[in-house]
Amino acid sequence: ESPAGKYLLNRGVARSMFNSYGSRRGNDRVMTRGTFANVRVRNQLAPGTEGGWTKNLLTGDDESIYDASLAYKDAGVPLVVLAGKDYGMGSSRDWAAKGTFLLGIKAVIAESFERIHRSNLVGMGVLPLCFKNGESADGLGLTGEETFSIAIDDKVTPRQTIKVTATNAGGESKTFETTCRIDTPVEVEYYRNGGILHTVLRKMAKS
Repeated sequence: ESPAGKYLLNRGVARSMFNSYGSRRGNDRVMTRGTFANVRVRNQLAPGTEGGWTKNLLTGDDESIYDASLAYKDAGVPLVVLAGKDYGMGSSRDWAAKGTFLLGIKAVIAESFERIHRSNLVGMGVLPLCFKNGESADGLGLTGEETFSIAIDDKVTPRQTIKVTATNAGGESKTFETTCRIDTPVEVEYYRNGGILHTVLRKMAKS
């Protein structure tokens, strides 16, 4: 059973009434639990699983991505996604970015992004970064179990080069360059403020 399914069952919703995620787009509790839950997802942190599963690095156990994200939030650990090409392609676009933010993900490092999803990530205050020069997580030997340090500050500019340092459990570090996919000055403002909503609220507070 998925986290979203368990949530609905616990609230007395019959399985026959589950319907699709799209029909419950107005329910943030369902949609957050459904982020990354597509059965086609293959998470290399949890080999042999299908759908929204990951390895909880705090315990070493395989868990749903939603449950693991709660554990990381409780521990104060922000999250990073390592991805391949066309990240975000075919997603339910607005909730793909909203769910990413609500799971505690602060940055996505991918080989490339689906155009609208990239923009939506910035709009939610999530940092999109692209590997440079045809590099990839696999090519750099990244497993996803590292601790990542991203050299970014409030002076970020569109498409600047940003260095990322990945440190493994043994203390060995590897630094690589990425391209910041905040593409416009307006997006820089959104990101600095934590997303579109925070930007609008700040402007309203000043008026």
